[in-house]
Amino acid sequence: MTERRPIAAVRGGMIRTLDPAHRPAREIYAFMISAIVPRPIALTSTTDGAGGHNLAPFSFFMGVASAPPTLAISLVRRRTGDKKDTLRNIETTGDFTVNMVSEDMAEAMNLTAMDAPYGEDEFALAGLTPLASERVAAPRVAEAPVQMECRLERVIEVGTQPAHLILGEVLLFHAREDVLTEGTIDVSRLRPLSRLGGADYARAGEVFTLPRPVSQRKGGP
Repeated sequence: MTERRPIAAVRGGMIRTLDPAHRPAREIYAFMISAIVPRPIALTSTTDGAGGHNLAPFSFFMGVASAPPTLAISLVRRRTGDKKDTLRNIETTGDFTVNMVSEDMAEAMNLTAMDAPYGEDEFALAGLTPLASERVAAPRVAEAPVQMECRLERVIEVGTQPAHLILGEVLLFHAREDVLTEGTIDVSRLRPLSRLGGADYARAGEVFTLPRPVSQRKGGP
């Protein structure tokens, strides 16, 4: 960042401006992952169509719809330009699972991020347990407190590298009873791990409730 601009007087100081059109893509990536925080981690399981398992974490991940329930994960290609194993497998089989990562899974999750040769089983590498899914071929992660069986809805290429935005319909949700409260997830029990910038992660901190305000305006739309 080279350009500095004044900001509102109530804030004081200066603000720096970063123009992505004039900076390397890796610099922009590093800035984005440090600014868009915290991010949940989608520990994503796939199969290669011949019974081989793959497991990898992605933090460009979000829910996008509830009817039908749909989520999105985004991943870029390898530096060589080849597709990552997760994308290759999803395009081959049309399904995957997303498993939420709790604090006690941190070390195992990190091992699945290793750039292992295609066909190597990251379940075995990380000491995690594959659990047969009910509606898709990809196994769930038995240790994960929340697991989602997903069917590929579409893959959208974004950008010039490109990134691949994978949309998946959730066919089944699975959750351990100990993280549920009246049918929803209790974050204090889930103890989710979230991704920050660089090699940093965060635990869920203090939780507070802030009810959404209701407009008092009458006669509006």
